[in-house]
Amino acid sequence: MTNKILIVDDEKDLVELLKFNLQKEGFDVFFAFDGQTALSVAERETLSLIVLDLMLPKFDGLEVCRRLKRNQVTAHIPIIMLTAKGEESDRVVGLELGADDYVVKPFSVRELIARVKAVLRRTEAQQKPKDILKVGDVVVDTVKHKVKVKGKELDLTLTEFRLLAALAQRRGQVLTRNQLIDFARGTDAFVVDRTMDVHLSSLRKKLGGYGDLIETVRGIGYRMKE
Repeated sequence: MTNKILIVDDEKDLVELLKFNLQKEGFDVFFAFDGQTALSVAERETLSLIVLDLMLPKFDGLEVCRRLKRNQVTAHIPIIMLTAKGEESDRVVGLELGADDYVVKPFSVRELIARVKAVLRRTEAQQKPKDILKVGDVVVDTVKHKVKVKGKELDLTLTEFRLLAALAQRRGQVLTRNQLIDFARGTDAFVVDRTMDVHLSSLRKKLGGYGDLIETVRGIGYRMKE
């Protein structure tokens, strides 16, 4: 799955420059010119990283960071903060709120892209999927594409398997329908929002008494109990 980067800055020329160069590196790029739009995009898309300027209209960067980290849907997204001030107090506050790195303006595009790649490498290393995922008596083998409950193998469709693996890998974290669609979709799977509930309902039935491990979070999506 292509890494999705959100650029949040009210300098449109800078956004276009970063968008062009990040796309050249193979990233899927989204952008927002204010804090409120940034929060909406972050909830809607399955983002890999956010490049966030401190000086923004509506909500400043620190408030956007604070809200992202308080939201179960977006708390896991790594953030690189941009600041024109270069003051230590701004950097410290940003890092304390949960930002992963910072870049002081003016900066070179090459430096920012290097920072983006470095943060993504760290994040991917920390979140590297395990071959065997266990949630109680439910065992998901991501290599053999098999699921067993109390030793008995379940007959799951490819889409059901991908959904279960995504939820098990991120148990305790709320995944939106759009995020689940991204995880489930492949060259041999067709998933749209209106069918997501059907797939999850079928998966729960096949899990039997363990179906209630998958919780519905009203208005947001689904979560696997920890």
